[in-house]
Amino acid sequence: MKIGSVEHKELFCRCFMESYRQYEPEYLPWPDLDDAALARLRGIPFWDQALQKERQAGVIVSSYAKTVSDRIIQEAIALQGAEESRHARLLKILITRYGIPMPACPPIEVPQNLEQTLIEFGFEECLDSFFAFGLFEIAREARVFPEQIFTIFDPILDEEARHIVFFVNWFTYLQIQNGQGFLPLRSAKTLWYYGKALSSVIAAFGDADTNGTGFTATGASVFSKDLTLDKFLKVCIQENQRRMSKFDSRLLQPQLLPKLASIALGTLQLLPKRKPQIVDWGL
Repeated sequence: MKIGSVEHKELFCRCFMESYRQYEPEYLPWPDLDDAALARLRGIPFWDQALQKERQAGVIVSSYAKTVSDRIIQEAIALQGAEESRHARLLKILITRYGIPMPACPPIEVPQNLEQTLIEFGFEECLDSFFAFGLFEIAREARVFPEQIFTIFDPILDEEARHIVFFVNWFTYLQIQNGQGFLPLRSAKTLWYYGKALSSVIAAFGDADTNGTGFTATGASVFSKDLTLDKFLKVCIQENQRRMSKFDSRLLQPQLLPKLASIALGTLQLLPKRKPQIVDWGL
């Protein structure tokens, strides 16, 4: 199959739409939590950022879908918009049910350049999801919440994996259709967008604000106080591979952060073994 072809387009759109999972957040089996679990849940520093991001995603993706003329791509992007909005509803239900302190949500403004905004959001989601996969497994291993919570959120992370796989295939297809199929040009543009997204991640790692403005990785110490950088990277890499293995091998997948994490992990493993250095997550 040639990347950028009609066959490629139909594959990444149909794989996305055919893997859709029907559920309503209001009817999920939300468990009761004891005081310790409630305190841990309320101590996670990124709930307001996560809710705002999902609300923005729902509006941006759904609005962009209305501008797309290609029928199958339009249907797939519209479905993603509905899923992003459903994620926002799910987070709002969780926040309300468990009494998580939350500032008032500002109104969502529709940007003028929808395509550019969607592309930037897509690359940020690729990076954010990589850390979220690892963080979720770390929390699950630590049993910081009842298993019912993880049962609810595990398929949500699979949906995020679907979103980023669809995105990288759509973005590549779009570049080729716009006459930017020359590989070095595509790679340079992709690196530029990843660099822009990475700047947000790097800033979040150094963010000492615990009022919910941190990136998902900054919540790691809530789940594991003795978490080391090499363990965190290892779990992120393993979980990313596990979730990505569910997709058709002909589809493109996000590559940059898994590769960078593997290089960083390999470097750490070559260093002289010392007393484990605990990660300072800035909390």
